[in-house]
Amino acid sequence: MKTYTPSQIRNFAVVGHASAGKTMLTEAMLACAGVIPRMGSIEAGTIVSDYHTSERQRQISTQTSLLHCEWRDKKFNIMDTPGYPDFVGETIGPLRVGDFALVVLHAVHGFGIGTERVWDYASHFGLPKVVVINAVDKPNASFDRVLEQARQHYGRHVFPLSLPIDAGPELVRVLDVLRSEVVTYSTDGTGKYVEEPASGELADRVKELHRELIEHIAESDDTLMDHFFEQGSLSEEEFRSGIHSAVQRELFIPVFCTCATRNIGVARLMDFIAKYGSSPVDRKQVVGLGDEGQPVAVNLDDTRPTLYVFKTMSEEHFGELSFFRVYSGTARTGDDLLNSERRTTERIGQMFVLNGRSREMVNELGPGDIGATVKLKDTHTGNTLCSPKQPVLLARIEYPKPNIHAALVCEAMGEEQKIAAGLAALHEEDPTFGYAYDGELHQTVLSAQGDLHLEVVADRLRRRFGVHVQLTEPRIPYRETIRAKAESRYRHKKQTGGAGQFAEVWLRVEPAERDSGLLFSESLIGQNVDRSFVPSVEKGVLAAAAGGVVAGYRVVDVKVDFFDGKMHPVDSKDIAFQTAGFQAFREAVAAAQPCILEPIMAVEVRIPEEYVGKIVGDLSGRRGRIVTMEAEGALQVLKALVPQRELHKYATVVRALTSGQGVHAEVIDHYEKMPTELEAEVTQAKVH
Repeated sequence: MKTYTPSQIRNFAVVGHASAGKTMLTEAMLACAGVIPRMGSIEAGTIVSDYHTSERQRQISTQTSLLHCEWRDKKFNIMDTPGYPDFVGETIGPLRVGDFALVVLHAVHGFGIGTERVWDYASHFGLPKVVVINAVDKPNASFDRVLEQARQHYGRHVFPLSLPIDAGPELVRVLDVLRSEVVTYSTDGTGKYVEEPASGELADRVKELHRELIEHIAESDDTLMDHFFEQGSLSEEEFRSGIHSAVQRELFIPVFCTCATRNIGVARLMDFIAKYGSSPVDRKQVVGLGDEGQPVAVNLDDTRPTLYVFKTMSEEHFGELSFFRVYSGTARTGDDLLNSERRTTERIGQMFVLNGRSREMVNELGPGDIGATVKLKDTHTGNTLCSPKQPVLLARIEYPKPNIHAALVCEAMGEEQKIAAGLAALHEEDPTFGYAYDGELHQTVLSAQGDLHLEVVADRLRRRFGVHVQLTEPRIPYRETIRAKAESRYRHKKQTGGAGQFAEVWLRVEPAERDSGLLFSESLIGQNVDRSFVPSVEKGVLAAAAGGVVAGYRVVDVKVDFFDGKMHPVDSKDIAFQTAGFQAFREAVAAAQPCILEPIMAVEVRIPEEYVGKIVGDLSGRRGRIVTMEAEGALQVLKALVPQRELHKYATVVRALTSGQGVHAEVIDHYEKMPTELEAEVTQAKVH
């Protein structure tokens, strides 16, 4: 494969809300560059990017695909990312290693919550943006309306560099603002076009846009600004040389129109990326941590290799495949590099550049480039591979916390170990889901970004590890407590022919402060009970509290006082007092007006303003209490307290109520007494 210098490389993530047309846009780019003879279709399952089984079944992207092509002597490393909110983790990695974000909007649907999220992530990583308004040939499409939305969100420096002429199903012409040309595209999907100078009203419009654009460009550089004020304009050379700097500093954000499914407008977008797009040279230095935790600069021109692994995945016939970016030096097959986080040595095996499933083997990848390697022993998503001569740890990606949960039920005996190993392997690939065995509920609980994410994880577990599992609603960790004081006196006496057992325990219980747990004390007077048996009684009390009294849930927020009892000089022993303590506690709690506590979740919902009424109404129906509501940019952020019982699959409800534009997060906040009318249901569904 041809060797590229860092200035010839364009690394970018194609991001945006679900169904904006990102995957078809990348397909059109490959067609323009001649990588594929013709464009495939999502319905037929012939798209280069979406090649995984789950993607073809669902006809959506669920994983990041790495693509590459050459255009105008530049190498494009294209990272096609999912738009569905469940797979946001697949977007964060590419933004972490990209040099700019290509943000795709749909000309009919406009902005979605997914757009806001990926824009914020791109800003977090300091990436400039290029905006594409796609599907301008669809009925009801409005380039101008979506452009205005973008300007309302991100300012007037969002600026069109191409405009559709006669937008709608018959669209074939695009107005190129930079070149003052009308570009007429072929209708055969090849992306070929003819061009002619803009004239008449189109020429007047281009002239006006040029004037505005020159002002944006002049603001990017003091010298250009001086020339602009002196001359009233900029020369063509000054104008074009200032575009790159202005994009880098986001003093203007270019907007292009495309129809990806018909390959209209894509070639001119690629021209702009090749000529003005960000390259690794624009981010020639990153800072990591050395062995002693001190900052270490990694420079693009350093000959010592530093690689960052931003995604791992398991592929049939290949094993584990690791996507990486080279931040310095050259990665070569056979190199021994240090995994600076795990302190292990990894030998780089076969390396590839990818186009979805298609792989082209390479022997080396230079600074700034992106590729993949196979069968690393102990390197996973977020790890840094570096020269042992310069150990450095680049910052790991911070992923959003999972917000939806399901219990994993094993349907075949003896598969527990395979399931545990499978979950561990999948989590190394996808850190955005979590899992844990809950000893209290006796369930393995999966936590993910949404229902579809849960299903995809379970499907991968079944397919790759051959296990038989299903997802069910997880049990809720209710608690039991008391509302009154009570006493009990329990005598344990057992005679079996030999040494007997005897213990009598007197306990007093009363309510304690909320979230105080179980507070055990003794106030024995005299010699009725030897103090050596106090720990035995406490063990019995704790065991009874763990198993519950009325519904099988842990007893909390209770003060327990062991205030008297009796013993036998021969038959009293540890096990006897444990048993007596156990039973005495159960009797005391049963007499102290026991009740059920339910977990209350702190819920945060982020939605466009027009959906506030629906969400507030729905939360009220779930026994929720709105705590705060405030604006954050174009979104409204609602914070509420809602019983966990009412939140099963709530992420799905939010998306349904907001046409897919809402997201939520939840975390346990505290416990409250459950309404009496609901306690009977919990008590009857007793957990054993």
